[in-house]
Amino acid sequence: MERYGDAPQAAARQEMGQDAESRARLELKNKKRLVIKIGSSSLTHPETGDMNLLKIERLVRIISDLKGEGKEVVLVSSGAIAAGRKAFHHKGKPDSLAQKQAFAAVGQARLMMVYQRMFAEYNQIAAQILLTKDTMVNDASRYNAQNTFDELLALGAVPIVNENDTVSTSEIPLVDNFGDNDRLSAIVAALIGADLLILLSDIDGLYSDDPRKNSQARFISFVPEITRELLDMGKETSGSDVGTGGMAAKLAAARIATDSGSDMVIANADQVEVIHEIAQGNRKGTLFTAHRNMDFDLMHYLNNEYG
Repeated sequence: MERYGDAPQAAARQEMGQDAESRARLELKNKKRLVIKIGSSSLTHPETGDMNLLKIERLVRIISDLKGEGKEVVLVSSGAIAAGRKAFHHKGKPDSLAQKQAFAAVGQARLMMVYQRMFAEYNQIAAQILLTKDTMVNDASRYNAQNTFDELLALGAVPIVNENDTVSTSEIPLVDNFGDNDRLSAIVAALIGADLLILLSDIDGLYSDDPRKNSQARFISFVPEITRELLDMGKETSGSDVGTGGMAAKLAAARIATDSGSDMVIANADQVEVIHEIAQGNRKGTLFTAHRNMDFDLMHYLNNEYG
């Protein structure tokens, strides 16, 4: 039973939440070091599996424009295995780990060739960085990777990151692979001290349930704190996303990013122009605000998966 005064208090709390989101959104304009993640399903034509060159070109143009505004941008891009599979005219997913690694070896070169050519058209230099979990766990390798990122960004390049699928063995969970590029992008954001992580997905953002199965699912535009309730909700809807990274993976990525001091936005990759709208502070996708955790330790995360 609703008591007298409850409705005005609820309205006041909602208004305060909207004000907090508006302020947080406006702050996104001031972010200088960005990590953008895009998945293979967003870079390929669903009918054929071929690379969607028009979409990749639009992505490259937007990143180049952000660079023109004085921002530093790192792109975490899937698509190597899909490109390699297409090169070998193989239908469906790889049949074995060895085949997956072979597809990645061919596809990564093809994917980078496309990025190199397109970025060059906008007078930008694209650089390739392939990471494994071993790279991050080893102190010397992690330090060298961080230095490489810092130097490339200082030189004005656009680092393009992917997991090194030719040597990573994703059949062995949490041993020497990141699991998906959502987590990888958050780890990169933590490593380089990014201000903002943008995860481009096939869904508009965070919902209270899978909107494809539940028409009553509520869209959540602002998450000031990642609660246990949210994490449990993500586990229940983890099958809602295309590829290896479901909503549970995105929430795990949000914990890494926000604990390390980076804001994070989940948005729909259908129109990559959403990147520019997010960077301008427009209300797009779901915004998770940073709340630097002084106890956050990247090594601890790598060895003890957030859940």
